[in-house]
Amino acid sequence: MPLTFTLDPAVDPALRDGILGLWTDVSNAGGSVGFVPPVTREDIRPELVRHLVGMAEGRTRLLVGRDERGEVAATAFFAFNTHRLMTHWVWLYTVMVAPGHQGKGYGRDLLAAAAEQARSFEGIEAIRLTCRGGNGLERFYGSCGYKEVGRVPGAIRVAPGDDRDDITMLLPLT
Repeated sequence: MPLTFTLDPAVDPALRDGILGLWTDVSNAGGSVGFVPPVTREDIRPELVRHLVGMAEGRTRLLVGRDERGEVAATAFFAFNTHRLMTHWVWLYTVMVAPGHQGKGYGRDLLAAAAEQARSFEGIEAIRLTCRGGNGLERFYGSCGYKEVGRVPGAIRVAPGDDRDDITMLLPLT
């Protein structure tokens, strides 16, 4: 069953808790979304609050995918550039699909929905995102049309002696 995507849903306690649960589950399943397992909801809450503040200030937008039960199953946050020379592209952050929904094509659906939404943003010509090397994420994003445009070797330290590349990917929208 496909996900239902909504851009800029009203953030109520159920949505907030759904995103927090998703982010915790994805992190604890080894997802590359800014944390290293094990984490709790309380570990993630301050980062979610930063995203929500960005939304309230108009710098960030939220795309949510819900499953057939109406549960939060996928998210991505758009962050707009404030530098006047870079306002023609957006960042895509915290791209997540619930571990229980992995392998159903929902990641591709999420990225397609993100591209569709970004095309509706005035003046936006591309999406950039970064991913952590060592997990094959760059191959996945590449299969969805993104191109690797930069790599900083060893920029992400997930544990002592476990440094990963920080990879920048770009999806032209025009």
